[in-house]
Amino acid sequence: MYIPARFSPILFSALLSAIMVCIVSAFVLAISQGIHSGFAGQWFKSCITTWPIAFPTVAIVAPMVRTIVGRLTR
Repeated sequence: MYIPARFSPILFSALLSAIMVCIVSAFVLAISQGIHSGFAGQWFKSCITTWPIAFPTVAIVAPMVRTIVGRLTR
């Protein structure tokens, strides 16, 4: 099953933000509280609560960043 190409910016934003949220929240949680018995549950809760912020942020910021990178590179 393929997703139509017109949805690629949305899919890009969703995947990038989900991956970043998972990595960053695991890192911050491990640094601040250590890895403990409730780590997985707390990590999942952190991902679920922060992804709704990350997704629209990436969706809005990514096109601007592409423009800036295009102007800075040849």
